[in-house]
Amino acid sequence: MAHAYREIFSAPGTKAFSSAGLVARLPLPLTHMGILTMLSETTGEYALAGLVAGTFTFSMAFLGPQVSKAVDRRGQSRVLPVATGVSVLGLAGLLLCATVDAPRWTLFLLALLSGLMPSMSAMVRARWTEIYRGTPRLNTAYSMESVVDELTYVVGPALAVVLSTALFPQAAPMAAGLLLVVGVALFVPQKSTEPPVRPRAGAGGGSSVILSPPVLVLALVLLCGGAIPGMVDTMGLAFAERAGDKSLAGLVFAVYAIGSGLSGLLFGARHVSVPLPRLLLIGVGGTALTTLPFLLVDGVAGMVAVVFLAGVFFAPTMVVVMSIVERVTPERHLTEAMTWMIAGLQSGVALGAAVTGVVHDHLGATAGVSVAVVTGALALTLALCALPMLRARLARTEAGEAAAGVPEPKAPAVDVCCGG
Repeated sequence: MAHAYREIFSAPGTKAFSSAGLVARLPLPLTHMGILTMLSETTGEYALAGLVAGTFTFSMAFLGPQVSKAVDRRGQSRVLPVATGVSVLGLAGLLLCATVDAPRWTLFLLALLSGLMPSMSAMVRARWTEIYRGTPRLNTAYSMESVVDELTYVVGPALAVVLSTALFPQAAPMAAGLLLVVGVALFVPQKSTEPPVRPRAGAGGGSSVILSPPVLVLALVLLCGGAIPGMVDTMGLAFAERAGDKSLAGLVFAVYAIGSGLSGLLFGARHVSVPLPRLLLIGVGGTALTTLPFLLVDGVAGMVAVVFLAGVFFAPTMVVVMSIVERVTPERHLTEAMTWMIAGLQSGVALGAAVTGVVHDHLGATAGVSVAVVTGALALTLALCALPMLRARLARTEAGEAAAGVPEPKAPAVDVCCGG
């Protein structure tokens, strides 16, 4: 397995841009939890803190694809510094307003502005795609990126809480801004691996790629699927609080990430000759089925046992989705399309956490965990309905490549690892 991952770093520049991308992508989870912790510490109002943090998350879910759309048109090196600068200024203003007890509306306005933070996960994936398009190594790279995403979403929130409680309330958002600036400053100068700007078609060149049926339906699948880890976040905290030790929630989050990360790494090191639509159905179906044991959970111990199994299908499904998107999306729209996938997932996590909290407070723990069962079923329904369309689009793509004389990758339907 280790050999497969060493191979993807054999291309020049891959270690440098992936390392810089790791630094630059950590600010996203760090910022959300940092805003939440900072405002809860400075104002004592958890409702306000949650609303402002949610404003940032949903702002980035909408503005992130717009930044990526601009990147597809003008290039990473031209767009990323501008978007980063505006986002960091918004974050700095938010810190200042929180410190001086400015009017509440300023917090929401600046949280919206901070959402211009670029989706560095998509930028890194775009570079891997440019280097390894049409080869099995691209599957391995996607799997590794999904595992890295899992790690950042475990480390980021925990680090935010530690910084803002052990040092001072503004420490976590401040660290997020600094990491973003440093990461982007290291990432942008690496021109040798930057994807070139592709010429755009005259007709419809300005429309968003989210209007493409495959992109839209896959983003909705991830929106529904993202509600599952969102439920885990809320219910893990609720069960830990009931047990009298909130730190136990960290164990729940870590085990979920471990299950997902291990399956991703294993899947990325293998080449499976299975068509992509079938892999999608297996991944989403497995994700939905593994939500059922949550209905039997009534404490931290049970949650820890169940989340590992639930995580096993999650990262592989994300890799399959990204692989389908890479195959059916024109190269000139790829970064935007990948960002919509990440935005769908992030929005699902935020919505799942919020809805689970409301349901738990009004109806109890069993109803809270049932949010994952319902959203898992919705994700599976969407995937089943989309299969014919996805098969047709993939077949059309392969036929177009064959007609254009583009070499067809070996076992293309498989080169989309299911793990990671």
